[in-house]
This record gives sequence, structure tokens and C-alpha cells, in this order.
Amino acid sequence: MNQFKEFMLIVTSTAVGGGKGTIWGSAAASVGVCITSWLGGWDKALQVLLVLMLADYVTGVLGAIRLKKLNSEVMYWGGIRKMVCLFVIGLASLLDDWLQPGVPIFRTTAIYFYGGREGLSIIENLGVIGVPLPQAIRDLLEQLGEKGEGTDAGQTTGQPKNH
Repeated sequence: MNQFKEFMLIVTSTAVGGGKGTIWGSAAASVGVCITSWLGGWDKALQVLLVLMLADYVTGVLGAIRLKKLNSEVMYWGGIRKMVCLFVIGLASLLDDWLQPGVPIFRTTAIYFYGGREGLSIIENLGVIGVPLPQAIRDLLEQLGEKGEGTDAGQTTGQPKNH
């Protein structure tokens, strides 16, 4: 029971009290609200996309570690590519508000497109890590890899793709 009282004291003093914690917390909340507003809201589609982006990044790093080809520069640019995807979603949201307010056609299309790309990349990364995949999925990935030969279309997180 004493731990609960201490916890409640910390929560209350943080919520009511001033100082650097409150200032930084308020600043972070303000930035979060602005970004969320610019991205068109915090709906399930955006949440799923962000989880897919995180999963792609993590599985890509794990694949690179497994192959002993971890490269910080490739990881950095993979993160930049993900930020550019979010920028495109924000731009699509602005276009929706300009052309047809309340109807997120461009935003939804962008989120679904990038979600699909992230999903394919995760599946490919799982194959690199060694997770068993059904033969149909392996065949599809091999076919997609053959079409993408000569490009770095699949490299987003630092892992070498098996094309």
C-alpha cells in the first residue's frame, strides 16, 4: 500500500507541480498534437502504419545483425525514408482538406500504399531472419525481387535484401 501512495504522490506532484518536467512534457504534447493534426488525425489506419514501420525497422536490423551486415548509414537513410512517407501522408491530408474537406481519399490511399510496402518488407525481413514462410510467399518474394533487380526499392532498414 505504501508503494501505491508513493506512486500517487509522484503522479500528483508531476501533474500539478512546475519545473522542467512540466515544461518538457507540455512541449512534447504540443508537438505531438501538431504532428497528429498535420497527419490528418490519430486513427487506426495511421496507428497500424506506424506499428508496421516500427516492425519493419526492427526486423530489418535483426536481419542485418543475422547476416553480419549492419550498416548505420543504411539504417539512417531507412529512417529518413520512413519520415518522408509520413511527410507524404501529411501532404495528402492537406490535399484532402483543400479539395474535399472531411473525405480523406488521398490520405487513406497513401496510408494503405505505405502499409502494404511495410508489410511486404516485414515478410521479406522475416525470411532473412530465418522465420519459415509458406512456399507461395517465398515464390512471390522471389518474383518481386526479380522485378526489382538493379534498384534498392526494398532496402529501408539496413539489411541486405535477397533479390
